[in-house]
Amino acid sequence: MRKSSMGSSGSGRSRTFSIKGRPSEDLVFDEFGFALVKRKDQKRQHRCHNYRYPQLDASRVKDLCELLSYWNGSSFICRSQIERFVRMGIPSSLRGRVWKCLLNTENMRESSVFNYQKCLDQIRGSLVELGVSEYSIISAIATLNDTENDLGYNRPACLPPNPAYSTADVTIFRQIALDLQRSFPTHRSLMGESPEAIEGQAKLFRVLIAYAKYNPEIGYSQGMSYIAAVLLMNLSEEEAFWALVVLLENPKYLTALFDLSGKKIQHQAMVFHQFLKHRQPQLSKHIGDVGVSSIHFVTPWFLTLFTSLPCWDSVLAIWDLFMLHGLSAVFRTGLTLIQLLESRLLSLTDEAAVLPLLLRVPVDVLIDTSR
Repeated sequence: MRKSSMGSSGSGRSRTFSIKGRPSEDLVFDEFGFALVKRKDQKRQHRCHNYRYPQLDASRVKDLCELLSYWNGSSFICRSQIERFVRMGIPSSLRGRVWKCLLNTENMRESSVFNYQKCLDQIRGSLVELGVSEYSIISAIATLNDTENDLGYNRPACLPPNPAYSTADVTIFRQIALDLQRSFPTHRSLMGESPEAIEGQAKLFRVLIAYAKYNPEIGYSQGMSYIAAVLLMNLSEEEAFWALVVLLENPKYLTALFDLSGKKIQHQAMVFHQFLKHRQPQLSKHIGDVGVSSIHFVTPWFLTLFTSLPCWDSVLAIWDLFMLHGLSAVFRTGLTLIQLLESRLLSLTDEAAVLPLLLRVPVDVLIDTSR
């Protein structure tokens, strides 16, 4: 059971941050690194509540460590044992190790000719030529926008291309920089202008631009920044990069969602609609009758892997299942959320009320299910 509260969590710590556009203030963070902000209306706020995250006892933690030490991803016994631990709750301290084992990131890294550090050297060279830094990439958005316009519209056709960067490079730099501002702005590793946040934003930028170089056919799409940020909360920078590669390259995971055209997610939204229509025909019809299409909520749910949910322990539990089962866990999670919201959705009669409920699931919906 989770206890909702506007107070600080037991493991939260006070820390003074200077937040751009706001005076310095004393902030308290929950055990997952999100700021707990008390607002004047005293209402229950998004992610502003205490957690009572399930804790494995010492003997089970020891068993999990032992399992990870001799992990064999092709072993049915190993996978059945790890599934048992996933359902009991993975300790935060071991989550990164569990994810690496389930994704087999080391094998991906060792079998690839791609060198992450060399790629970063090339990226830094391009940034130097552009006159911007990975450590101030957000503040360089205007510069990148001007450069992109110059390359696209104002550059004489007779001039040879700049060998240090292309128009496509600048476009991706700018797109990622824009999304960095929106990616978990209340998490301590990305919040404001503290040294920790500046480094966190730089890491996220590097991982995302490196993947765009790794696979130009996919490049960068909205949603990837949230996925990479969660990986960075649990893994080192290069580990997070290779985990992102596995998630986007392995058909078990997100290959069916991301492409430059957006057609893949549209198809998956149609598939989800058919599942919903089969399992809950009345609710499916009601949602359609008020003017909401599955694409409207499936896209943000799936492309960010439910990171908009207010209870972060629930988000991590979903991710643990996703790492184990792949895309099927994403569909099951979506159908479960719809089921939890069924009575509320059926009581609403217009799109302006239904869609916000789907896009911003209330805290109490998730809290009540844990009782």
